[in-house]
Amino acid sequence: MSSASTTPQPSHDQLATKSQAWSALFSEPMSDLVKRYTSSVFFDKRLWQADIAGSLAHAEMLAAQGIIGQDDHAAIQRGMAQISQEIEAGRFDWKLDLEDVHLNIEARLTQLVGDAGKRLHTGRSRNDQVATDVRLWLRGEIDLIAQLLRELQQALVEVAAKNVDVILPGFTHLQVAQPVSFAHHLLAYVEMFARDAERMQDVRRRVNVLPLGSAALAGTTYPLDRERVARTLSMDGVCQNSLDAVSDRDFAIEFTAAASLVMVHVSRLSEELIVWMSQNFAFIRIADRFTTGSSIMPQKKNPDVPELARGKTGRVVGHLMGLITLMKGQPLAYNKDNQEDKEPLFDTVDTLKDTLRIFAEMVGGQADPATGAKAGGITVNAEAMRAAALKGYATATDLADYLVKKGLPFRDAHETVAHAVKAASDQGVDLAELPLATLQGFHAAIEGDVFDALSLEGSLNARNTLGGTAPAQVRAQLERHQARLAA
Repeated sequence: MSSASTTPQPSHDQLATKSQAWSALFSEPMSDLVKRYTSSVFFDKRLWQADIAGSLAHAEMLAAQGIIGQDDHAAIQRGMAQISQEIEAGRFDWKLDLEDVHLNIEARLTQLVGDAGKRLHTGRSRNDQVATDVRLWLRGEIDLIAQLLRELQQALVEVAAKNVDVILPGFTHLQVAQPVSFAHHLLAYVEMFARDAERMQDVRRRVNVLPLGSAALAGTTYPLDRERVARTLSMDGVCQNSLDAVSDRDFAIEFTAAASLVMVHVSRLSEELIVWMSQNFAFIRIADRFTTGSSIMPQKKNPDVPELARGKTGRVVGHLMGLITLMKGQPLAYNKDNQEDKEPLFDTVDTLKDTLRIFAEMVGGQADPATGAKAGGITVNAEAMRAAALKGYATATDLADYLVKKGLPFRDAHETVAHAVKAASDQGVDLAELPLATLQGFHAAIEGDVFDALSLEGSLNARNTLGGTAPAQVRAQLERHQARLAA
C-alpha cells in the first residue's frame, strides 16, 4: 500500500479555486451565485469535531482491513490533529469554494499529508459522511440537553421542597377549582420534564446508529468492517439498508418533535409565571436580573424571559413542521434538499439549550461563586396565594364529599352544596364563614366538624392518596424525585 506522498502539494487556496471534487466532468465552472446558494460551510462547520472523529474511525478501519497502509493511517492521524488545533485556535481558513465542512477538512488534510489525505475517502461518500456527522453531533447535544433537563428539575424540586405547606388555588378553565400545595403544582412540571428526559434518551438510541460505509446509496465494493467503526465511535449499531442510511432524517425529526414537547412544557410554565407575576395575582416575584423595564412607564417590571420562551416555542415547533415538510416529497435516496435539515436542527438545539439553562437559573437561583449561597430566582408570596384560594369557594367539593360520607348520593350532595355556594356568594362570604345553623339549613346531616372539611388545610390533608396534594403525599413525591435526580 502507498504511504503519504512527499510530492509538493497545492496550497489550500489552490485546492479551493482549482476545482470541486467532481469537476473533471464539467465544461465550465460553477457560477458564484450557485456557489453561495448551495454552500453550507458557514453553518455546517460546527460539525467539524464529529467530521474528524468519523474520519479517524473510518481511517483506522481502512488500515485494519488493509485498504490503506499504516503509513497513510499515521499521516491522516497527524494531519487531523493539526487541523483540530487550527480550528480550535481560530486559524482554519474556511473556504466557500469548498462548499461544506467535509471538503474543507479533506482539502486541508491533503495539503498537509498529500495522497494519504486523498485515500481517506475510500469506501465512503459525503452522503453517508454527513449523515454520520449529524448523528455524532446530535448524540452529544442530547447528552447536554439531558443534563440541562436534570438541572431544571432539580431547581423546581428545590423550590417545591420549601413550599409544601403553601396553599394556592388550583384552576380549571382558569377558574378557582380546589386548593393545592404550591409544591404539588411545581412537581407537575417536574413530571413533564422527567418524561421529556426519557423521550430524549429514547431518541438517542435511534440517533446513535452508524450510516458510514453505505457510501453514496448502494454500499461499496471495498471490504469494510462497519461494525468496527461503530464500536470505535461508541455507536449502538449500524444502519442495515444503505439507501435508508444516507437518506433517513427521521432521527432529526424525532429529536425536534421531542424538543418541541420540551418547549411546550416550558411555555406552559412560562404562562403561569407571567400570570402569577402580574399585579392582579402577585403570587410570585421574579428576580430583577430576569426582568426588564419599560422605556416609558417607570413602574414596570416585565417578565421578558418567560414571554420570550413562550415565543421561542413557536419557533421550535416551526422547525419541526419545516423538517417534516422537507422530507415528505423526497424519493430515495439522498437529495440536495437534505442540506436544509441542518439550520433548523442546529437552531432547535441552540434554542432548547439556552432556554433550559436560563430557566434552571431563573427558577432555582444563582449560586455565589465565593460562598455557594444561592440568590433566589423566584420569591413566593404565600399570603397572596392563600387569599386567592379563599376567594373562589375552593372547598365546595370538600363539603360535597363530607355529605357523601354522611350517606348522601354524590349528585344530591353536589346539588345541596350548589345552594350553599349561592347563599355564600349572595352574602359575600366564604363557605367556612357561614354559620353552622345556616349550613344545617341546607342539610340536617351537617355537624360542627364540617368546618374541618371546609378549611384549606383540611382540604389538602383529605387528599392523602397516591399522587394527591396532601402534604404527606407531596413530601413522598419530593423524596422520590430527589433520589431519582441524585442517582
